[in-house]
Amino acid sequence: MLVAFSIAPTTTDDPDASVAASVTEAVRIVRESGLPNETNAMFTNLEGEWDEVMGVIKQCVDAVAAVSSRVSLVVKADIRPGHEGQLTAKVERVESALRQR
Repeated sequence: MLVAFSIAPTTTDDPDASVAASVTEAVRIVRESGLPNETNAMFTNLEGEWDEVMGVIKQCVDAVAAVSSRVSLVVKADIRPGHEGQLTAKVERVESALRQR
């Protein structure tokens, strides 16, 4: 399963709290999960089994909710049982096709 997600507080309950700090904490959780992942300017991509991926996303929500009473979460999933390594394989297939043109 591949998941692309974006998470952020919509407000901060603490006027001294930083939006960037809570997003940084969510990225730390993802990276420490041990699951294949990558972060870009818009989303964090994560690969694994349903329960482990959703467990990491829940941990991220909990971390952001610690500084905000309202959390924005966008999730897009590619659920394809029996396929692993797709975080990089999908991109490699496109790059290969581009080189052949």
